Amino acid sequence: MSVQTGTDELEVWVDQDLCTGDGLCVQYAPEVFEFDIDGLAYVKDSAGELLQSPGVRTGVPAHLVLEVIDSAKECPGDCIHVVRASDDVEVAGPEAED
Repeated sequence: MSVQTGTDELEVWVDQDLCTGDGLCVQYAPEVFEFDIDGLAYVKDSAGELLQSPGVRTGVPAHLVLEVIDSAKECPGDCIHVVRASDDVEVAGPEAED
């Protein structure tokens, strides 16, 4: 599911190697993030299916843009990456410019 924020579509992914399993992302945006049996957070596709391949991205639904960005900013493991699909620039997460 793609989303427009201004003119930019956003995608999100989780680096499970850095995930602490704290769960803020799942609390903020349960439509986008979910825990697997390993206790780590993963993203879900628009149908709600868990995407378990490393580095796999999913579109950020328009009504959850702020929640997903807040998840990336508040994540204690700095493992959530929100990027513009058009140019792959990180807008929230550990590699985003402030």
